[in-house]
Amino acid sequence: MTKHFLTGAELAPEELGGILNRAAQFKAERDALAARRGALAAKTVALIFEHPSTRTRMSSEVAVYELGGHPMVLSGSNMQISRGESIKDTALVTSRFVHAIGIRTGSHSTVVDLAAHATVPVFNLLTDQHHPMQGLADLLTMQQRFGNLEGRKLAYVGDGNNVTASLMVLGAMAGMEIAVATPVGFEPEPAAVGLAESVATAGGAVELTNDPQSAAAEADAVYTDVWVSMGEQDSDAKKTALAPYQLSGDLLAHAKADAIALHCLPAHVGEEITEDALYGPRSAIFDQAENRLHVQKALLEYLLS
Repeated sequence: MTKHFLTGAELAPEELGGILNRAAQFKAERDALAARRGALAAKTVALIFEHPSTRTRMSSEVAVYELGGHPMVLSGSNMQISRGESIKDTALVTSRFVHAIGIRTGSHSTVVDLAAHATVPVFNLLTDQHHPMQGLADLLTMQQRFGNLEGRKLAYVGDGNNVTASLMVLGAMAGMEIAVATPVGFEPEPAAVGLAESVATAGGAVELTNDPQSAAAEADAVYTDVWVSMGEQDSDAKKTALAPYQLSGDLLAHAKADAIALHCLPAHVGEEITEDALYGPRSAIFDQAENRLHVQKALLEYLLS
């Protein structure tokens, strides 16, 4: 059966744990060439980018290369889909040439349609509704800091976006409490909340609130993302509404003494996060960015095994 990775909910809890543990092993063994090459030997992975990218582009390309495969990086603007070729035809043709397809796109329906017609694994590198690859890196970061995930609390503050959705789905699956604090009108989509609740294991839960201090209380990690997402119009009204949800040292003071600050990057210092939270001793943000590489290796190995 062809495996896909679109929201994270495709995984069973034991598969999620296995991917995280394998990612940690890849990270520990990265300097041993023989330990990391071979899983994708003689395999080509298409990486389609319809939106600009820094971490996703670098980590996915390096991951394929270090597993012994060939990363074929494709820009949507240079493909026939930019001229109206259907996603169905793109999937059917691309599947004849490569062994897996990753895509960073706008509408989540695009990755769903691609997976429906592809005959090779499809994995989501970001859509407007989900960013599950980022969620895997977030969980690996917490697992490495705290040793376990079950029973841990992660507080997300800000706009209830695609990153929030993936945190809820994968965090609940891992047995974590995900407390989401947003202004009224900026809550995560009900469908994402329902999906998280449907895959939650014992101890896994999603809590929605409009109070950032309440969400951060006794949290093991406090997380935020940009206020204006890719493709959105910069809005002063939105920034005003989100201003009380800034990730700062003051907000971290409500969390546990050893709590960490998380952000999926890019960051806008002075908006959703303060400089001391981004660069201070409680920040795990750049470990989090690095972990994108290691979870992508583990996921690729899982999808192509």
